[in-house]
Amino acid sequence: MRGIVKRFPGVYANDHVDFDLRRGEIHALLGENGAGKSTLMNILAGLYRADGGSIVIAGQPCAFRSPQDAIAAGIGMVYQHFMLIPSQSVTENVILGLREPRWSLNLSQADQKVVALGKQFSLKVDPRAKIWQLSVGEQQRVEILKMLYRGVQILIMDEPTAVLTPIEVRDLFAILRAMAAENRSIVFISHKLDEVLAIADRITVMRGGKVTAAGLDPRSVNKSELARLMVGRDIEFQLERLPYRPSPVVLDVQSLEAASDKQLPALRGINLQVHSGEIVGIAGVAGNGQTELAEVITGLRPKTAGQVLINGQALKDHDVLQAINTGVGHVPEDRSRVGTAPTLGIADNLIMKSYRRPPIASGWRLNRREARAQASQLKDDYAIAAPSLDTEARLLSGGNLQRLILARETSAKPSLLVAVHPTRGLDVGATEAVLRLLIRQRDAGAALLLISEDLDEIMSVSDRVAVMYEGRISAVMETRQANTETIGLLMGGSTLSS
Repeated sequence: MRGIVKRFPGVYANDHVDFDLRRGEIHALLGENGAGKSTLMNILAGLYRADGGSIVIAGQPCAFRSPQDAIAAGIGMVYQHFMLIPSQSVTENVILGLREPRWSLNLSQADQKVVALGKQFSLKVDPRAKIWQLSVGEQQRVEILKMLYRGVQILIMDEPTAVLTPIEVRDLFAILRAMAAENRSIVFISHKLDEVLAIADRITVMRGGKVTAAGLDPRSVNKSELARLMVGRDIEFQLERLPYRPSPVVLDVQSLEAASDKQLPALRGINLQVHSGEIVGIAGVAGNGQTELAEVITGLRPKTAGQVLINGQALKDHDVLQAINTGVGHVPEDRSRVGTAPTLGIADNLIMKSYRRPPIASGWRLNRREARAQASQLKDDYAIAAPSLDTEARLLSGGNLQRLILARETSAKPSLLVAVHPTRGLDVGATEAVLRLLIRQRDAGAALLLISEDLDEIMSVSDRVAVMYEGRISAVMETRQANTETIGLLMGGSTLSS
């Protein structure tokens, strides 16, 4: 790729970018949110068309008008959010969209080809299993099989380890290395620097739509140097915090049970305590009850049994306002639809928890001047980058949207802060800022329940770790006595005794 240019209204997403990929290599592409790396790869995958520059594949100039054109040229992309149909089988998903066979389908023959590809690249998956029956790691294998079935020689993987356990990450790396050994080339987009250094043959870093370092040898750089190239400043990976001291219980969850949206058991007798000045991390693969636990505690979901106490006061069932008044803060998983009102301005979103109280509340009216003054102060204090207080929340980047939510929730000085995937999709600089805010709340005496699929994140800031599997807490341990291997096994269903 030479001199690639892509403009969006008011911004150069790619500003004359060069990128080269060698046969049989794993090339990591790094950059903070908005750096232009996904735009560049979407151009290579045929989803976007460049405004300038050229693409040459094996010496031949190419111009892609669609992803189908890119696949025909041997290029495929596996997106972070899988594009699979849950009710269909593995093989049906793999062959969906193919032009051949045109009139008759021999599904058994297609099954055999899927099995053969699986054996060749250690992509173990039952071709007749329905997608909804598969783990997240198995679903990712199906996405890779889709690309291999189509004969791609260049595979682009966007944040491929975001929702995988450590063991699944290890298996994925083995698969990618096997593909590279077959002379296939992989572009590996990730925010996880340790993983990039472990898997990449070369590394390219982007910032502000431009390349800041091209084709680095991972043996010649470290995490700190990569982070500096990404964000233009030094990043601290070991964040300082005050030592934990035994303190009163803030959150007390007793024999808690709740149902999922499908009315199936999601929480099965959960018992958990979080103390003042403590961060308890909840580790688990997506879909094991973490979301439901956060929603019951914050009043968004009714429980079916048990109780939740905040500072000894039992929360009523499905009562968000009582949870707020009791001192519960919430950084939700869905920033747009749950965490903010997308079409309202920054100021309105920042006062959502304080508009009922003076000085913003003046009888039954709002003191708009005071509301905007407080919102302006929070915007400055939390470095929310936006043109004005009237900018709609939907127009903010992921990092700035998360800063807005954190500003609103932490400025209320909550007794308990429930943070669900607070750094998901954020670059290393934004992640550092969010984790600093969480530690600041902990050091100020708040109790924090941190739900994350990123084990490194949990291990770096938590005082204790609780592992959830199939709606139960399978183990609780002090972080200093835990290791990622043990927690990863527990996340996959093993027990400490096994």
